[in-house]
Amino acid sequence: MEPFTRITGILAPLDRVNVDTDQIIPKQFLKRIERTGFGPFLFYDWRRNGDFILDRPAYRGASVLVTGANFGCGSSREHAPWSLLDAGFRVVIAPSFGEIFKSNSFRCGLLPAELPEPAVRELITLSLQEPGMEITVDLAAERISASGFEAGFAVDPFFRECLLNGWDEIALTLRHEADIARFEAKRSASRLS
Repeated sequence: MEPFTRITGILAPLDRVNVDTDQIIPKQFLKRIERTGFGPFLFYDWRRNGDFILDRPAYRGASVLVTGANFGCGSSREHAPWSLLDAGFRVVIAPSFGEIFKSNSFRCGLLPAELPEPAVRELITLSLQEPGMEITVDLAAERISASGFEAGFAVDPFFRECLLNGWDEIALTLRHEADIARFEAKRSASRLS
């Protein structure tokens, strides 16, 4: 997983609440076993209807999404954060997230940053008034800034450390590789005696 410390990129607004994982990545695209290739199908049903906000030229290439409460509710599909990452997003800002989506996001390198509803409304308004505006999300400092907007956010210390260092579950396990090898050697020796 790529370490995440700070990102500056285009902010894209998705002014909707209760966006569930089936809206993020519809079920018909869940046939892949890799973590890549899902980006083109992000918000597929909404994009098919035309004039979807994320398809507007000013928001193409956005790396930060700001959206309404309860983002990522619904089923536990890991594909939802994978599709956001594959589409170029590194951060989703919302007042709240579905718990499983939030956990899956941290585990794959997508930062779910929670801000109070008024701050989210301000960011959505700013991004609609200034399409293509840049935002900086600094995980190390736990600060978000854009066009006169400043706010702090808090992240669980464990997940913050994992993101800052680029540690997924495999990397966390490999940090104990020497201890595991010693244990396995001792266990093998005891089986032989």
